[in-house]
Order: sequence, then C-alpha cells, then structure tokens
Amino acid sequence: MTGKFLSGILTAAAVALLSTTAAAEPEIVSGPSADPDCFAPWSSETKFFKFPKKEGPYRIALANGYIANTWRIQMIQTAKAYAAQPDVAAKLKEFKVVSTGEDVPAQISAINNFIDSGYDAIIVNAQNPTAFGPVIKRAKEAGVVLVAFDNILDTEDAINVNVDQKGLGVLWAKWLAKHLPEGGKILEVRGVPGTSVDTDRHNGIQETFAATGKKWDVVEVLGKWDDPTAQKATADAIAVHKKFDGITAQGGDTGVVQAMIDAGHPFVPFGGETENGFRKFCAKHSADGLKCSSAGTGPAQVAVAIKTAIAALEGEVVPQSIKLPLAIVEDPNFKEGQDYYPDQSDNFFVGNAFPTCDINFTAQEIMGQSKENQ
Repeated sequence: MTGKFLSGILTAAAVALLSTTAAAEPEIVSGPSADPDCFAPWSSETKFFKFPKKEGPYRIALANGYIANTWRIQMIQTAKAYAAQPDVAAKLKEFKVVSTGEDVPAQISAINNFIDSGYDAIIVNAQNPTAFGPVIKRAKEAGVVLVAFDNILDTEDAINVNVDQKGLGVLWAKWLAKHLPEGGKILEVRGVPGTSVDTDRHNGIQETFAATGKKWDVVEVLGKWDDPTAQKATADAIAVHKKFDGITAQGGDTGVVQAMIDAGHPFVPFGGETENGFRKFCAKHSADGLKCSSAGTGPAQVAVAIKTAIAALEGEVVPQSIKLPLAIVEDPNFKEGQDYYPDQSDNFFVGNAFPTCDINFTAQEIMGQSKENQ
C-alpha cells in the first residue's frame, strides 16, 4: 500500500468523521420556536437550534444531582408522572432516572454512561454550572440532545431551561426593602453551595440591597432548600443574633417560620419560595407581622425540559435558552384553594404548572410516584 493511497484513505475517513459529527450537531436557525408560547427565548439575542430529526420512540434519561430536599423529590416524582402521561409515554422507549447526590464527578460519570449507552437525550439538574465542559462536548459530538434545567450549565452547546433565578433574589430583596425602608438586619437562608441557583439568587439579593444605599446587616446560613436543615440553621442564628428585622430564604421556608415560632421570635417580613406550608403560615399570620412574598418555580420545570428534549429530537425549532415564568403571590393576596391548600402536605410546592406548555399536575398524580432511581 503506497503512502499516497494510505493518505487518501485517511483523508476520506477524516472527512466522513467530520461529516458525521457536523450532521449530529444542531443547525443555528431563525426563530420563532415550534411552540413560542411554551419555548420562549431568554432574550432577543438567544439562538435557535434545529437538531436532525430522529425517529422515535426515544430513550431519555434524567441525571439529577442533589436529592435530599422536598423540591428535588417532587421534581423526580413530577418527571416520572409526566413521562407516564399517555401522549408522552407513546414517544418514549425508555425513561431512566438517576440521582447522584452532591458529588459532581459522579453526576458527570452518570451523563457519560448515558451517552455511552446510546440515549437520545439527557436532562440534567447540574450540581455545578462550569464543571461539565468535557461531557457537554461528548454529548454534542455523539448527537445527544442535552437539556439543563433549574441549575443550568454555563454553555451555549446545551439547551438551558430556567426561570430568572437572579431576578427572584431581586424580587425578595425589593420586598424586604419595601417593608424596611431604612434597612435592617436580615437573615438570608441560602441553598446548596456551588449551584447556579444559589449563586444567582444570592447575587440578586446582595446587589439589590446595595443599590438601596441603606445599611443592611445580612447574616448568611446554609439551609440547602430543606425544611429540617433550614429550621436548625435558623434556630441557631436566632440563638446567636437574638433578633432579625427581615428574612429571605431560598427554600426550607416552612422550617424557617417554625424556628421563629419555636424561639418566640416576632414575625417579620419574609421573601421566600412557594412551599404549601410556608404559604399556610403567611396566610395565617399576616395580621401578626408575617408579610410574605412567595415566589419561585415549581418542580414541573423538569416536565418542560423533557418536552423540550422531545421537540428537539423530532427536529422542531427550539431556543438554546428557554425562559419560564415565575409563580408569585404576595401579602395580602394568599387565597385558600388557589395559592395554598390546607389539606395538602406542607412540603408540596404550589404553582407546579406551566399552562403555556399545557403542563399541569394534580397532587395525587405526583405523590403516586417514587423518588427512587429507575
């Protein structure tokens, strides 16, 4: 075999490989998306993807990280409930769920395993926004649709689905500034360290306080979006600092209020998430000083992520970054049977629907699912 002939073979192989890789990647196309009401672009600068159409049914995996709080458990249950709906199930050959905890390498390894196993799409709630570069590249080269939601990925090579997490922090801080116009001492109960959600919400809070020009003394504690953890952290903070003028918490809010009650701490303005128990407290104790802004996004955003992945696999146009609406209720507008449910679990997140995506769930539909890997 001559060197010239061998060189020709290698060149042809390289061209074929490049062609295969290029064919697997999405085209950058003009908008709007296939479903503009559901798949709303993050901004006017957002790119639109069109992936090569694949024939279904599809194998889709959910690679979750942290699992030890109510939101994540409800998210897993919601994902399973959505995948079980008849019109969705008809498009799925397999739906796999794995939660790997706070171990970032373990989550990356799980995604790599799904790529190696030939899954068509992988949904991820990322433990760290910047640590996934190599696996994002692998997914792109393999033609695997990668959709990140909630805790998203710092890349334009995957699809991101999220609400304005920094804007949520801004909203809570503005609520506190409205009720504490001269500033004050604030307890900030943070989420899971290293995640994009915790960082973005914290930055929104801090920047908004700084912009008021007033004096704010912010005490930060770690609540991990979990009621027992947040309750203990709040109780410890009250024991040390005695009194706060306002509170903001990213989750575990029911536990935060319970810690206030147990310590005999006066009710104060509170910017928090959408847990049913928190909203029950807000409605019950409004006249006692618990003036609440309850805002966030329900775990159903995982269903939007799955819906997006299926649309991408079907060759439909989708934005690279999708912006979802917040669910917001503020004092004095908490309505029983609409904004909170006295007969439902305190741990249930209210506002777990996206009507523009035709996504809605009953509590029974979600609670009938397990949180376990499958």
